Amino acid sequence: MEHEMTIDEAAKKAEELRTQLNRWSREYYVEDKPTVEDYVYDKAYAQLVAIEEQYPDLITSDSPTQRVGGKVLAGFEKVTHDIPLYSLNDVFSKEELMAFDQRVQKAVGHPVAYCCELKIDGLSVSLRYEDGQFVRGATRGDGTVGENITENLKTVRSVPLKLKEPMTIEVRGECFMPKRSFVQLNEEREADGKDIFANPRNAAAGSLRQLDSKITAKRNLDTFLYTVADFGPMQAKTQYDALEELEKIGFHTNREKRLCQSIDEVWSYIEEYHEKRVDLPYEIDGIVIKVNEFSLQEQLGFTVKAPRWATAYKFPPEEVETVIEDIEWTVGRTGVVTPTAVMTPVRVAGTTVSRASLHNGDYIQMKDIRINDTVQIYKAGDIIPEVAQVVFDKRPKDSQEYELPTHCPVCGSELVHLDEEVALRCINPKCPAQMKEGLNHFVSRNAMNIDGLGPRVLEQMYDKKLVSDVADLYKLKEEDLLTLDKIKEKSANNILTAIDNSKDNSVERLIFGLGIRHVGAKAAKILAEHFGDLEALSKSDFESIIALDTIGDIIADSVVTYFSNEEVHELMNELKQAGVNFEYKGIRTSQLEKVESPFKDKTIVLTGKLTRFTREEAKETIENFGGKVTGSVSKKTDIVVAGEDAGSKLTKAQELGIEVWTEEKMAEALAESHPAEE
Repeated sequence: MEHEMTIDEAAKKAEELRTQLNRWSREYYVEDKPTVEDYVYDKAYAQLVAIEEQYPDLITSDSPTQRVGGKVLAGFEKVTHDIPLYSLNDVFSKEELMAFDQRVQKAVGHPVAYCCELKIDGLSVSLRYEDGQFVRGATRGDGTVGENITENLKTVRSVPLKLKEPMTIEVRGECFMPKRSFVQLNEEREADGKDIFANPRNAAAGSLRQLDSKITAKRNLDTFLYTVADFGPMQAKTQYDALEELEKIGFHTNREKRLCQSIDEVWSYIEEYHEKRVDLPYEIDGIVIKVNEFSLQEQLGFTVKAPRWATAYKFPPEEVETVIEDIEWTVGRTGVVTPTAVMTPVRVAGTTVSRASLHNGDYIQMKDIRINDTVQIYKAGDIIPEVAQVVFDKRPKDSQEYELPTHCPVCGSELVHLDEEVALRCINPKCPAQMKEGLNHFVSRNAMNIDGLGPRVLEQMYDKKLVSDVADLYKLKEEDLLTLDKIKEKSANNILTAIDNSKDNSVERLIFGLGIRHVGAKAAKILAEHFGDLEALSKSDFESIIALDTIGDIIADSVVTYFSNEEVHELMNELKQAGVNFEYKGIRTSQLEKVESPFKDKTIVLTGKLTRFTREEAKETIENFGGKVTGSVSKKTDIVVAGEDAGSKLTKAQELGIEVWTEEKMAEALAESHPAEE
C-alpha cells in the first residue's frame, strides 16, 4: 500500500475489493463469462490480503480470502434438516418412464410439462443463507440428519459466500468433481504411491469430508444447485423458472436443462444426453424428470421416501467383458512400479480399449485379478479404462493366484513400500527405467522442449552410454548421434540445434524439467518468478518457499530436500558450464499491466498447423503479452488462431461466433505488441 491507511479507509477499500473479487469470481465460475485476466484478479486479491493482515477485524465471512481453507476439525457435527432431503424413485427403461407419466396424468387429470435436468454424479448438499450470507453447508446424510461441512464448502468457488440479494433461503444441489480434476488428482495420488479414487463421485465425497479444509480447497470441486427447500422471497412458480432465478441471485445451475411438453420429448432428451454424456466435462449417471408446475407438485405430494412428481432415469452401466491376457509392470520417474492389464481389445464408451491401469498391488489383490480372467471393464469418469470386477463364473479351473513382483522389472532391485504407501517402489537411484523416464521428462514440451529426442532415441542414447543424466545431453556431438538407428546427418544437426536452443529457455522450464517431486509446471513458474534464478532457489529455506501463494508445505519440503543433495549441485554445475540459462526471463505479474498488446486480457485458442511459429513459441509469446492460451474452445474464448488444416475447434468457434484469426494476423498483432518497460 502506498501510504498507511486509516481503519476507515481500509474498511472502505476492503469492501470495494471484496465486492469486485466476488463479482469476478462469479463471472468466471458461475456465469462462464470472465471479464478480467487471472493476474488482474490476483493483484486485487493480494491487496485485500494485505489489508486484512493489517486489520484482522475487517475480515468478513464473505471475503474471498476465506476460501483457501485452513481450519482443521476434530470431526463433523450433525445437522438436522428442517425440511428433509428426499431421494428419487428410479426408472430404468422407456416403459417404466411411460408408466410414471401415466400415474402423473391420472392423478392430475391432464398431460403435464416436465423440467428435465442432468443427474450429476456427485454428493448432495444443502446450503443455508441468512440475509444473503452463507451460514451453513451440510451433506444429505440420511435425508434427515447430515454433517456440517461449511468450512469445506466455503472453498468451492461456485458456492457464493454472499448472494446478490439479502434473502434468507435454503437451497439444495450436487457438489461434484469435474472429469479433468479427477484425472489430475488420481495421477498425482498414483505418482505419490497413494490409493486412487474409483470415480469422480467418490473423489468429491472424499474431498468434502476432509477434516482439513486446505485439502478440500486444492481439489477443484464445483456445484450445480437444482432446488429450493424453503423458497422465502423467491417468485418462481415452476421448476424451470426456479433454476433461472437461482442463477440470477448467484448460484451455479446446470444449463443443459430443458422444458419438455410431453413424455415423448422427455425420451428424446434422454436419448440425446445418453450420447452426449461422454463429451460432458463432468460425469452424469442419468436424467432427472420433474413435473414443472409447483402447484401440480403440491397436488401430487410425496410417498414416505420420495416425491410422486419426480423420477430419475438411470443410464445402463457401460460395462463390457474382456479377458486379461497379461499384466505388465512399468517403472515411473519417481520409482513407482505400476501394473497395467493387457486385455483382448474391446469397444467401450465409443473407443476400442486394450489396456487398463491396475494402479497397484493392493488393487490387484483386492479384486483378485488373475491372468486369463474374464473381467468387466468400464471407463471411470467416462475417460479412464478401469476393471470393475472379475467374472468368477468364467474363471479357468487351472487359474493361479497372481503373485506380485518382489523385484524391479528393469534393474532387479528389491521393491519396497515407503511410508505406508500402497505403491511398490524401486528406490535404486541408478535404475535405468527411472533414468530414462527422467530424460523423457526433461526434454518434454512443458519442460526443456527439445524436439527430436523421443523415448526411442533417448533409450538408445542411454543404452549406448552416450548419456547418463540430463547434463550429458549438452555434451553430445554429431558423431555420437550418427551411431543411433535411423539418425542421419540432417536429423543429428536438428537435434543438436534443438538442444542448443534449449539453453536459452527461461529457468521455470529447467526447474520443471529437473523432476523435483510435487513441482509441476505452474509451481515451477511461481518459484522462478519469485526467486529469479536457480541458484537463489537452491539456497532458499522452507519458510521462504511456503510463504508464496499457492505453494504448500509438501512442495516446500520437496524443494528443500531436493537441493540438499550434493549430487544435485554437481548436476547444476555441469548444466551451468554447458551454458544452460539459470535466470527467469518471463514477464513478471507486476509488469503485465504495462503491456500494450491486442492479446492483453484475452483468452486465445491455437488450432491447426502453424508455419511461422511452433505451438510453444506462439503460446509463450502471447502469454508474455498478457494473453491466456487454452486448449479448448468455449464461450470464454476471445480469439481462435486457425492454422492449416484446422478442424473441429475452428468449426466450434464459427458456431459460437468467436473471432477467428489467421496465423498472419496473429504475427501482425505480435509485431504491434509492446512489452512492459523494465
